[in-house]
Amino acid sequence: MPGVPQRPASSVPATGARPVIPLTAEPIVDPSESIGALVKDATVHMSTLVRSEIELAKLEITESVKTGVRGAVFFIGAAVIGLFSMFFFWFMVGEILAIWLPRWLAFTIVFVAMLLMAGLLALLGLRKVKQIRKPERTISSLTETAATLKSAATHSSDPSAAAR
Repeated sequence: MPGVPQRPASSVPATGARPVIPLTAEPIVDPSESIGALVKDATVHMSTLVRSEIELAKLEITESVKTGVRGAVFFIGAAVIGLFSMFFFWFMVGEILAIWLPRWLAFTIVFVAMLLMAGLLALLGLRKVKQIRKPERTISSLTETAATLKSAATHSSDPSAAAR
């Protein structure tokens, strides 16, 4: 149909370049066209604009998520190395204590210290988990919306309301 922008088959070029949203040339407006035709054209243009904006948002969000995932991979790698390093740290602490104490006592002290820290962290985590609350505002909003929709549905299906 001439003058009506068509949705592109794909907005991702085959060359691997950045995705683009193609724009169409504005057709020449016939001044003798009816108001209905002009409204139809305006509706088509708005629809194309909204679809283009949605596609642009999808592309931007996808790019941001990919960048975030790449950053998260580096953080995960750092966390894994840090966790493996902790083994050597505690082994070092045990060896340092073994200078003044028998070796078995030094490593027992390190073991008990590690258990106490693990227990403390578990207790702190449990306290934080218990602080999680239900999403009260969301629940109340959803129940209010459901009640409004039910009310609207019963009023619109009521034949006496239609006669008024």
